[in-house]
Amino acid sequence: MANLPPRRRPMGTLEKAESLFKAATVRPEEGNAKPAAVPGVKETVSLRLDRDVLDFFQEDGPGWQDRINAALRRAAGLE
Repeated sequence: MANLPPRRRPMGTLEKAESLFKAATVRPEEGNAKPAAVPGVKETVSLRLDRDVLDFFQEDGPGWQDRINAALRRAAGLE
């Protein structure tokens, strides 16, 4: 029986409350995990473009945001 670890004393109410508070408020360290991307879902962003670039895409009327998205996908090599 000499090899048994020492017995821990029961946790008091203050220690238990502190433990629960810490578990509820401390964020686990997970690194820089990216949020999972949902296929086909677009995200609203604010983007600053040169006026002539914006004029070029708006020239053909509605759908200019989709045209900018398609151009960016091609430039990024995603298509």
